[in-house]
Amino acid sequence: MCRNIRVLNNFEPPATSDEVAAAALQYVRKVSGSTKPSQANQEVFDEAVAEIAAITQRLLDGLVTTAPPRDRAVEAAKAKERAAKRYGTQVTTAPRPGVAAA
Repeated sequence: MCRNIRVLNNFEPPATSDEVAAAALQYVRKVSGSTKPSQANQEVFDEAVAEIAAITQRLLDGLVTTAPPRDRAVEAAKAKERAAKRYGTQVTTAPRPGVAAA
């Protein structure tokens, strides 16, 4: 899976339309092999992103679970911990030197 596509189901608050659109864009980029389509392909690229976003939103709206909603901050911390183990780095919350905080 593309590393920029995140799990969007079962969060409180629910995934925003921006998050759904970002996931759709990443999916279309991956499938098409293009991060910036040519002018000749821009329209069909944009249509695909819109359709995928709509389908994704319908999917998320229709899914049912008995699991308690997940917390975004907790899931982000878990992801950082996994990355630290994978890459052998330390988990820090402070910004890196020379990098502006977002």
